[in-house]
Parts: sequence; structure tokens; C-alpha cells
Amino acid sequence: MSTWTPQPAGLQEILQTIRDSTDTQGNVQRAITHKLNTFTRVPDYIAYLAYILTALPQEEDQIRTIAGYLLKNNARLLLSVSPEVAEYAKSAVLQAFVSSPPLIRNAAGHDIVAFLGALEPRNWPDCLQQLVNMLDSPDPALQEAAFSVFEKACEDFPRKMDVEINGTRPLDYMIPKFLVLSEHPMPKMRSHAVACLSYFVPINSQSLFAHIDAFIACLFKRASDEDPSVRRHVCQALVLLLAARPEKLMPEMSNVAEYMLYSTKDKNESVALEACEFWLTFAEDPDLAAFLHPLLGRVAPVLLDCMIYGEDDLLWLDGDTEDTNVPDKETDIKPRHYGGKTHGLDRDQAQANGQERKRGAYGEETLDDEDEDDYDLDDDDFADEMSTEWNLRKCAAAALDVLAVRFGPELLNVLLGPLKNKLWSAEWLERESGILALGAMAEGCIDAIEPHLTTLVPYLINTLNDPKPLVRSIACWTLGRYASWCTQPISEQHKNTYFVPTMEGLLRMVLDDNKRVQEAGCSAFATLEEDAGPELVPYLEPVLRNLVFAFEKYQHKNTLILYDAVGTLADAVGRALQNPAYVEILMPPLTSRWAKLSDNDDDLIPLLECIASVTIAMGPAFSPYALPVFQRCVNIIHQSLLMYQAYQQSPDLDEPDKSFLVVSLDLLSGLAQGMGMHLETLIGQTSPNLLQLLTVCLKHPQAPVRQSAYALVGDLAMGCFQLLRPHLPAIMAELIEQLDPEPKVEFISACNNAAWSVGEVALRYGRDDPEFQQWVNPLIARLIPILLHPKAPRSLHENAAVSIGRIGLMHPSIVAPHLPEFAQAWCLALYEIRDNEEKDSAFRGLCTLVQTNPAGIAKSLLWFCNAIIRWHQPSAELNSMFQQLLSGFKHHDEAGWAAQVSSFPPVIQERLATRYGV
Repeated sequence: MSTWTPQPAGLQEILQTIRDSTDTQGNVQRAITHKLNTFTRVPDYIAYLAYILTALPQEEDQIRTIAGYLLKNNARLLLSVSPEVAEYAKSAVLQAFVSSPPLIRNAAGHDIVAFLGALEPRNWPDCLQQLVNMLDSPDPALQEAAFSVFEKACEDFPRKMDVEINGTRPLDYMIPKFLVLSEHPMPKMRSHAVACLSYFVPINSQSLFAHIDAFIACLFKRASDEDPSVRRHVCQALVLLLAARPEKLMPEMSNVAEYMLYSTKDKNESVALEACEFWLTFAEDPDLAAFLHPLLGRVAPVLLDCMIYGEDDLLWLDGDTEDTNVPDKETDIKPRHYGGKTHGLDRDQAQANGQERKRGAYGEETLDDEDEDDYDLDDDDFADEMSTEWNLRKCAAAALDVLAVRFGPELLNVLLGPLKNKLWSAEWLERESGILALGAMAEGCIDAIEPHLTTLVPYLINTLNDPKPLVRSIACWTLGRYASWCTQPISEQHKNTYFVPTMEGLLRMVLDDNKRVQEAGCSAFATLEEDAGPELVPYLEPVLRNLVFAFEKYQHKNTLILYDAVGTLADAVGRALQNPAYVEILMPPLTSRWAKLSDNDDDLIPLLECIASVTIAMGPAFSPYALPVFQRCVNIIHQSLLMYQAYQQSPDLDEPDKSFLVVSLDLLSGLAQGMGMHLETLIGQTSPNLLQLLTVCLKHPQAPVRQSAYALVGDLAMGCFQLLRPHLPAIMAELIEQLDPEPKVEFISACNNAAWSVGEVALRYGRDDPEFQQWVNPLIARLIPILLHPKAPRSLHENAAVSIGRIGLMHPSIVAPHLPEFAQAWCLALYEIRDNEEKDSAFRGLCTLVQTNPAGIAKSLLWFCNAIIRWHQPSAELNSMFQQLLSGFKHHDEAGWAAQVSSFPPVIQERLATRYGV
């Protein structure tokens, strides 16, 4: 037992601070939070908290509970305090757990879970033993509380529970114990038992799978339990088994499917939600499609019925009000994560479509390990369209989305009748759910639905007039899902019948009097902008006037979405935005908002992001607004770097938010792209010097800062190289260091941008430039290993290949001897990339290297020819190089060439003959 005792003065100070923390005034709360944070530096702080929780029954339960909450949040301190303090805290929370009133016991239970997580159960086996003993306690309340701790621990860290301690595995006796307790007369005990068992399924715990048959028997027995919490955990366990060990369920799949269909219709929504997760998990696994296919006719209509708003949803949404003048609560604003700018290359559509995309829980794309770029899923299809809480309606919509991707037209055949009934129902809730289903199926069923869109799109446009805001908002979302069809430039009639009315309808919704409809209209219009691109140019004036009017109308939350819609519009129409009339419409509201926001206002981040797109589109027309924008960005970068320097020197400070720094760098990238050499006067007028700050940003410890800094290096090289050139010796030293074949995950995008920017710099120096020559070998020594590394992300392979090609174009004599090392990998990296100028210059570089060292391509000729014939429209210069090289190979050794080409796949032979006569 620990001999630790509190000092009266220290105890009183901590107690008083906790008492003060119950004051709800914001400024008091901030001061208290700061003071509590300083206490964490007191070596025995956690012992004081444990003492207040356990040994002061005279204190109010609220004060003791707050101490317990603070103890839970500081559990990691257990790892750095003296053994005496740690021993006291551990024994005190166990004591409080055993012999305290319910509120204190509950707090102590949370502390035990946090302590077990920090220490790991293998380092606190006494606690595990005591908890197991409590499961047999004659006191039902203690029994249930102990099981509750087990459930939380098994959920939070099952792998830490599944360990050997002193030669035995605690789970080997806990699993059978849990199986027995699944028969307990108390429903809560049965619920905990099933839950605890289920959490060991995903980690393939051998202690559980030794009893797998007994576990599955237990689930079937509990499937008809009268308690909904037990049934919910049964459904959850079956979902986890389906994901981890489907073969165990297959012999009983017909019974499991019947039970899950029945449970998906359970009156208790938490049970129905867990059961619905089963169908989502089932649909997401392509290996199970053959087992799911026969059930499609029964599952899909049940999912469709689950998509109707429940009564609780409607109360929560309060969706009927005209609330455009009601200010938002700050809790309505979701935090936004700004990821920074990444340079990548587009692949040919044919190849992109050939790869089946993975679907996540809401129907969003999940990322392959190699797709590392920052994806902001805040604007995810289902998450944006509906409330933030995951519920039965969203789960059913997500499951239907995945089923549509998996089964396409077959799903539509099953749902055509029920869907028609819903869409043309007199009940608005039925109609609304049908429109949601139509949107959820858009991606997977598009080919089968397309013949019906001539009816469905006018129906959706008409539905934008529905008196119910929830119907108008879901119609916006679903129109957004079919925007790519509406915007196809098929004919003038198609445009006038579908595109223009969709655009006009969504613009009306942007100005709706209901905030939810505004949000849905704005998001759907942004999707339409992306799909329509230049098709929007003839309508720019009315579009801009509508969006600008929305700035006057919107509250806080929707204004942030509006910034995104304006930025997306600028990306879509590009330099058409240079028209002085459009500049005059758009810039005053943006500059007005810009002037109202301080440099540390979070709303500045989406506004800067928006202006970055606008500057690129407007180009030189942005000049009248450029100086204050440029100066402010430089100031923000300077202040951010000073704050980060202060943080590095004094780690007690909070780490500064990198977003302001990142988005300012990206806006300067936009200015560099839009204004080019016009930046020269701005750089000269601004202090401190941007290019000196940029060199510091390249060394910044945070990956997104480096990522955007390297993007700015490339954009400055393209737009105003002469300004960049004097600083390049310092920049290139950092850039070469950043090129890493195995970057840490968080630095992949920074490495990508560094690889891209070096190619831009090489091109701007020109052929055989002596200054750049000093960096060629160090760069090639870094870029070739990236290109050859089997685990490097595809985007990194592509950027490395492009830069090798561009450096080769400028310095062929230095790079050409390396050609045999990388030729095949180079061709494989770029053959799928869509035709563009970057690819063109890279291929001209490769051709120059082949001209310099023809033997270097000999072993990679098949891959080289494949890459050539994948071009759709090479530039005249590049096409001439292809012709020259191929003809040269043929004439050099006609028999050898014929023999080699005869072994190529027929499509390559055919295109070489047709295009190049070889």
C-alpha cells in the first residue's frame, strides 16, 4: 500500500480550482482550464485527484466526480510519476469503485478503464483479477459496474486485453466466463457479456475463436432476447463476424439473413441500425456478392423503407421553419480541416473507370494506401445531406449506395416498383425517402437509370417547389448526384431542357428562406459547377449575382459553404472570370468580408481558399486587389513562423494552428499563377521578403506547411522565375533533402510537391544551364530510387517520372547514362496519364535521352512502345520525335525490329503500324 499523503495547501488549491470550474462564464472557464493545465506539471497531481475522488466523502459528489473526470483525462501521467504516486492512484480508484455511491463509482470506473489503457493490463494484472472476482459479487450493482468497465476496456483496447501475463492468458478464462454470463438473469449483464465477446472478433483473438461454436450458439440463443440492448449487441457481433470470419456464418447464412431482415425492421432504432450495418458490411465485401445476390429482392425494399425520417429525426431537425434570419449557434459550425495544395496528374478516364473504387461507410470513396493526398471528407455525400449523427436512415442510404455499385441494373429492377410508389406518393415523407434513394443509387445504377432521367430530372426540378423544406433539400442533393448527366453537351435541346432548368432551380434554392435548403442548394450547385465547367460561361452574370446576393442573406455556417461554391465556380470557368463586369460584381463582397476578419479568425481560412481560386481565374484583372492580399498573406506567414518559433522554444504554449500559414501559402500560389511577373513589384514593396520566408517554410516541422511551400516554389518558377532564381541555391538544398523514396505518411504530399516543383525549376533554367547542372546528379540520385521503389505511392512515381523526364530534356548528357536503370519503370508510371503539357515535356525528355543513349531503351522497348501508343494527341514536336525514333529503330535493324514487334500485343502492333508506319 502506498504511503503517499497530500499536502493541505496543495489539496486546497486544487479543490478550490475544481469548485471554481463549475462557474459557467466563458472567461472564467478559460482561466480555470489554463490553471488546471499547469497542475499537470505537479509531480503528484494525479494522486491529489484520486484522493479527492476517494477520501473526501464530505465534498459534494459533483466536485469529486470532476476530480475523477480530470484523473481520467490525465491517466497518461501514470507513466511518468513516481511508483509511490502511481500505486496510490491505482489503489484509490479501485477503492472508490468498490465502496462508493453510484456517481463516484461511475467516475472511478472511467478512471480504471483509462488507467488500464495507459498502463496496459499486463502491467496491472491485480486490477483484472479484482474485476473478474467482482463479476461474482453478491451485490448486483457492483457486478454490473465491473462488467461495464470490462465492456469499455474490451471496446477501447481489445489487443491490449489479449495478452499473456505471467505465463497465462487472462482471456482464456474470461471468455468462458463471459459465455456463462450471457445467460445471466439481469439483462444488463447479458448485454455486457455479448458486447465483450464481440469486440475480440475483429482482432481474431485465439482465446475467442477456441470457443467460436459456443459463441455463435450464444448469439442464436440471445437473438430473441426480450431486451433490445442484448439484441443490438447480437446484431453487432454478427456484423463483426461477417467482416472478420464470414466462413463461420455461411453454413447458417439463411437463418442469419432472416434474423437480420427481421431485426432491420425492429421497432427499437438502435437494434435496427446495428442490423442495417450488416447489409452495409455484406455489400462492401466483393467476395460475398454471390451470397448476397439471392437476397437482393428482399433486402433492398427493406432498406428503402428504413430511409424514411423517424419521428425523433423530425423533432431534432425542426425542418419546416423559414429561418434564414436566425443567427447560427457556434455549435452548428463543423470544424474544417484544410489540407493544403497538392500537384498530381490525371489518369485517362478509361483506366480510371476500370478500377473499382472502394466505398466507405457513408458511400464516400475510401483511400487506397497509395492514395495519400489530403481528402476532406467533411463534404461527403451522405454526411452533408443529412444530420451529423449516424442513424438508420443514413446507414440504409449508404448500404443502398454500395449495393448499387455492386449490382447496378439488378438493384434497379428490384426497386423500380417500390421506388415509383414512393416518388409519386401523396405522403411527403415517402416522397422524400424515395428521392434520397434515387440519389443514393446514382453512381452504381447510372447506366440503368439513364433512360429514366428524361422523366426523373424534370420531376426533381419540379420538386424544388415543394412546400416542405426537407423535400426541397433532398431534391437539391439528388440533382447534384445527377449533375454530370444534366451538364453533358449532348445537344442544344438537352441543354435547354435539363441543364439550364437544373441550374436555375438550384440557384433559386441557394436563395431559399430555409437554411437547410440553402446549404443543400449551395452544395449541389458547387457539384454542378464542377461538372459543367466552361458550359457555365454564358450564364456567368446571373450566377454571380445570385451568389453575391446570398452573401447578404446567409448566416455564418452557410457563408462558409458559399465561399466553396464561389471558389469552385472560379476553378470551373477559369479565365472567363477576367471580364471587368464580373470582377466588379464579385470582388466587393469578398473584399468587404476580408476587411472584417482578423488575421486569426477561423473564417479567414475558407475565404483565403476561395480567393486563391478567384486570383488564378481572374489573372491580371485581379491586380487592383493584389497588393493588400499579398501583404496580408506575407504578414500571416511571418506571424505564424514567429508563433511557431516561440512554441518550439517554450513547449508549454499551445501549438499554433498551421492552417493560416498553409492557406496563405496557397493563396500566394494562386497569385503567382494568376499574375506571373506582375508579382515583382509586390515582392519588392513587401517586408519581410516573401522568398526568405519561403525558405524557412521549406524546413517547417509540419508536413502540410512544407507541402504548400513546395507548391509555391513550383508556381513561382512557372510564373516569375527571375524573382525566384537568386534564392534557388538555398531552396534546392532543402528540396533535394525532401525527395525521399520512403517518406513518412504525413510527408508524402510534401515529397510529391517537391518532386513536381523541381521539374518546373529545371525547365525554367533551360538547356545545359551551368547553375542547375550542379544539382542534376544529386536530384537523379534521389528521383530514380523513388521511381523504382515498389511501395512509393503512385502519385509519387508519376511526379518523379515527370521530373526525371524534364531534367533529362534540359541535361540529357548527364541523365542518359542512367536510362537503362529507370526506362521501364518510367514508362509504366506515365502511360496511363491523360495527355497534357506536363506529360508532353516529360516524354520529350525521355525521347531526348533515348536519342542520346539508344541502347538504354533496348530492354524496355515494349514498355516504351506501349507508352507511345497510349497517347491520344501528342504535340507536333513530340509526335515527330516518336516517328524519328521508331523509324530509326526499324531502319537500324529491320529483321531484329520485325522479330521484336511480332512479340508485342496485337493492339500495340496495330497502332504502331497505323500511326507511324513501323
